[in-house]
Amino acid sequence: MKKRIYAGAGVSAVIAVIALTATVSGAIATSSAKPLPASSCSAIQNSGGKYLIASDLPLQGSGRTQTSQMTRAIKFVFASHGWKAGKYSIAYQSCDDSTAQAGKWDSGKAAANAQAYAQNSDVVGVIGTFNSGAAEIEIPVLNRAPNGPVAMVSPANTYVGLTHGGPGTAAGEPGKYYPTGKRNYARVVAADDYQGAADALLAKSLGVKKVFVLNDKEAYGLGVATNFKNAATKLGIKVVGFTAWDGKASSYEALAVKIQASGAQGVFLGGLICENGGKLIKDVRNGAKSVKIIAPDGFTPVSATVQEAGAAAEGMLVSVAGLPNSALKGAGKTFVSKFTKADKRPPDPYSVYAAQAAEALVAALAQSNGSRSDVAKQLFKIKLTNSILGTLSFNSNGDVTANPVTIYKVASGKSTTLKVIVPPNSLVKSA
Repeated sequence: MKKRIYAGAGVSAVIAVIALTATVSGAIATSSAKPLPASSCSAIQNSGGKYLIASDLPLQGSGRTQTSQMTRAIKFVFASHGWKAGKYSIAYQSCDDSTAQAGKWDSGKAAANAQAYAQNSDVVGVIGTFNSGAAEIEIPVLNRAPNGPVAMVSPANTYVGLTHGGPGTAAGEPGKYYPTGKRNYARVVAADDYQGAADALLAKSLGVKKVFVLNDKEAYGLGVATNFKNAATKLGIKVVGFTAWDGKASSYEALAVKIQASGAQGVFLGGLICENGGKLIKDVRNGAKSVKIIAPDGFTPVSATVQEAGAAAEGMLVSVAGLPNSALKGAGKTFVSKFTKADKRPPDPYSVYAAQAAEALVAALAQSNGSRSDVAKQLFKIKLTNSILGTLSFNSNGDVTANPVTIYKVASGKSTTLKVIVPPNSLVKSA
């Protein structure tokens, strides 16, 4: 049994003074962050950290190898900073916006996650989402968060309408995602107007004069397909078909026949590999054998596309917004080397971008006053030199100011780097 200790008035006064002094000095503020729900999120990393940063990625389904490595890259960055952002001690949780049943991101899960981030006052930033459709759900929730908005940095969203208007975007975009009128979302990858323009330039360089454009009906897929179509038309390529594929279809043979009959030399797959993309590639390749197949980053990791489509993926071209690992210099080259040693495998391009998103939030928190709203405000003021991707900054929309797009080719069943394309602004504006 514990002994009961009684303190006199004098001792109580001393204790009160000590407590007040600790509060004023900020010592009490070092109490650990409240963890996010275990139903969606991993155990908290650096449990003594006060300022909580979450990642929001689909960790179930065909792309889980890619997204799981992204979470390790984020943790690697935080650890390299000693779990500090300036004077602030940070904690991290990896959260899942997918379900086993869907095998990809789920709208209900994304909405629940966003509410959890908004209601946990210790969350000062979110790295995510991976899918643009999930971002459409989460950004406005975080924008309205108490004492917010909460800063959000995506390593992968490319749908144009999340940050600015233009062809392929819906009415009310992007304003409807920011109900407070304040911006809180940025991305470290180029938007699809750049990717669509780069893929159109690729098609032209391959001698494609007629192209058939497909989309999976999701915000990202329809958006990038529209961007590609507009840029291709601008370059004088004739778009001989623009239609959607059903992700639940058992066969795409009739669609392949239509592509073959159109005289197309190329086909663009605007969408996601998880929308039955492997079967689509197989049927298109069987029914229109000579067409060049071009796909955006929804068909990454390329290894997953090869696994799903098998030999039919051979020769396929896949674009990814950003630079390949081989083109990184300085801090980027160092990160790839050190992370490869730590993870026992080279980082996927999106793991590099996840690491860059983590660096952006560390910088924003470090130069803030520690409040949610100021972290979001500072995000738009950062300018990181010799960061992983070189110099990193965002414009007032939240778009990154450097916009290279890398083209990867499937050769002998593996992803190989073909070229980097930086499309001219004149073409991007028409995309």
